[in-house]
Amino acid sequence: MPTVTPLGLHEWERLRSIRLRALENNPEAFGGTAKSESRWSSSQWLATLTRATYLVVVDGDNDVAMMSIENLDGDFGATCWIGGCWTDPKARSRGCLSSMFALVDHHAHERGWTRQGLGVWVHNTVAIAAYEKLGFAVEGDIVPSTSHEGWFYQRMLRDSPARLGST
Repeated sequence: MPTVTPLGLHEWERLRSIRLRALENNPEAFGGTAKSESRWSSSQWLATLTRATYLVVVDGDNDVAMMSIENLDGDFGATCWIGGCWTDPKARSRGCLSSMFALVDHHAHERGWTRQGLGVWVHNTVAIAAYEKLGFAVEGDIVPSTSHEGWFYQRMLRDSPARLGST
């Protein structure tokens, strides 16, 4: 059974491994590129881990999914920003994304993750549908990408169950 775990600061190599795998397998899903991020130093990866909380889904000995959660005061009242969501194609449709969001919701009150925001490419209809199933709704206008010319993303937000008063 896959489990969700946060990465510690000493686990930058795990983050590097799964992030580069995600960028290589699904480059169309991200703003970054495998070519540029593969050149990052250990201190750059460590700095990435200090800016956000990173979750991975572990199945056996393999990291099969990831996401980041960054605290912020953002658009439309977002208190955190979800980024870098990815699930290995072999692990899709097994609840990895919903399991990561269950952990986010469990810690929402204590970590200030009560209004969750994310950005998704407007052409990524599969991801949009998955986020809608988790309670996210489109907010605001589409926004042009700064990393991919001619691409646009859509902000989506949801209130965590903690904010809504449920447990």
